[in-house]
Amino acid sequence: MVGAVGVQRCRTGVAELLQGLKKMRVGVRATGRRTEPRLRGRTEAGRVAWGGWLSVLVLAAVAGGVFGVATGRIPWPDAWNPWSPLQVEAPPNLLTRLKLQRLSGEPALCLATLDTAGFAFSPLPDGEAGPDCPLRNTVRLARTQVPLGGSLVMSCPAAVSLALWERHVVQPAALRHFGAALSRIDQVGSLACRNVYGQAEGRRSRHATADAIDITGFRFADGRRVRVVSDWRAPAEVATTGSAAANAQPAGTDAPAALFLAEVQRGACGFFDGVLGPGYNAAHRDHFHLDRGPYRVCR
Repeated sequence: MVGAVGVQRCRTGVAELLQGLKKMRVGVRATGRRTEPRLRGRTEAGRVAWGGWLSVLVLAAVAGGVFGVATGRIPWPDAWNPWSPLQVEAPPNLLTRLKLQRLSGEPALCLATLDTAGFAFSPLPDGEAGPDCPLRNTVRLARTQVPLGGSLVMSCPAAVSLALWERHVVQPAALRHFGAALSRIDQVGSLACRNVYGQAEGRRSRHATADAIDITGFRFADGRRVRVVSDWRAPAEVATTGSAAANAQPAGTDAPAALFLAEVQRGACGFFDGVLGPGYNAAHRDHFHLDRGPYRVCR
């Protein structure tokens, strides 16, 4: 709230502004010339004073609104409330990535969020997977909403990203392209205490902290199986007849499979920080690398 002194200053500024405008009109009518510099200075001072207090009032109103939303005193939809927990089942929006980032610094919140995803997992104590391979806020993931072909260790934030991707990208794409639900995700692991590409020198891979997973393919309820190594097509090999993915006709023997892989790879970029596939280099010719990390890349 603006104090009595502030209110008085605001009133004074308004009065000066109105008085200045009045004198300007009188001066113009009498002489047809512009007002004297002294009058313009007083008018400008009034304008500045009024503008300054108006800014204070606007900022105070904004701060009050933010405080009200953050404390729950002002009702606000959870989906558009940056302080409300991430809901895996809620449709993604502009705040989803912001809420994802919060999970990296709030282990308890991350586990609570993952618990709503329908995954079978158990939290693991912090530890070390090896030299320079710290494990913080990790879980042993037995399965997502579908089998994974074996359990794996993942950081909780990466597991939540996996949950969002599976629910909002992979499953809808499976139904759209094949008319069959996803029944299994084929993967070749998450945790590996090593450098990038397994080189002796260089920086640690995101696998070293269980912040990454490598996906090799997908299986569906109708028995169909899609493999990255055999069904992925380079963008140049996909001839489109329109802007919509549903109208694209890739130059391959299994158009739906190629379209499906292209869609789920693009969709992963909305929930993971690093997304690499066959189009990136030969080392990723047979899998999608998905990670939560400090760098944003979608290739």
